[in-house]
Amino acid sequence: MLIDGPAGPIHAVSEGEGPLVLLVHGFPEGAWSWRHQLPVLARAGYRAVAIDVRGYGQSVVPEGVEAYRMVAHVADNVAVLDALEAETAVVIGHDWGSPIAAASAQLRPDRFRAVGLLGVPYAPRADAPPQFPPDFYVGHFQEHGEAEIEADVRGWLQRFYAALTDGTPGWFGVPMQLPDAPLPAWVDGFDAIVAAFERNGFAGPLNRYRNFTRDWEDLAAFAELRAPSIFITGERDSTRLWMPDPEGAHVIPGAGHFAQLQAPDAVNALLLDFLRAL
Repeated sequence: MLIDGPAGPIHAVSEGEGPLVLLVHGFPEGAWSWRHQLPVLARAGYRAVAIDVRGYGQSVVPEGVEAYRMVAHVADNVAVLDALEAETAVVIGHDWGSPIAAASAQLRPDRFRAVGLLGVPYAPRADAPPQFPPDFYVGHFQEHGEAEIEADVRGWLQRFYAALTDGTPGWFGVPMQLPDAPLPAWVDGFDAIVAAFERNGFAGPLNRYRNFTRDWEDLAAFAELRAPSIFITGERDSTRLWMPDPEGAHVIPGAGHFAQLQAPDAVNALLLDFLRAL
């Protein structure tokens, strides 16, 4: 279904009835990355809704870097709740969806009552905007990226998914050391995934990396995350090299960065325990 958002339509996939659980994907994914969670949450008595974040899939692809600032993503999430006539929701995010989920609860604690974070832990606001060296992939994406990815979307996605599946060392450097490896087994519907990125391009997804200073300024007026939360990560998630696990982290043995796709049963069990305890 398509939901009217502040900048245009937000594509959402919904299963089940009950309290709303909003699922927010990361880079470079789509609502499809929650395909193992949607039916399980629905059977457990929840309305599970996965969205294509703006810039992805069938959702709006606005122009301009500032259109992808954190407050815009939070506004999209609120619009989903409004369209579904849900007073509150639990919001769960993976990768970039994780800070979007956390910010949703910070900016609108009246609407987002709890938070699930996968892959990327919550980080309190620093004393200054984050800075990244040019030989680190984030610093590179802040200035470049579209041309090298869009020259071979299929090949780049295959290599990127493979690298983060097993925590390949060096993928986060510049140039990115992406292995020439087979498509991981967890990937399904790859042709459709490639087609969506070929249609939309990568400017929108990469613009998320270009808003750190705006986000740092925008979120200054809001309290730190206070909602109940859970953090889940894969044992082989290379993000853990530069973002240490917080106290109480749930580490999935053998899984890489895409834990909800690589080890769905373990992730689903943790999410259900968390939801039932709220």
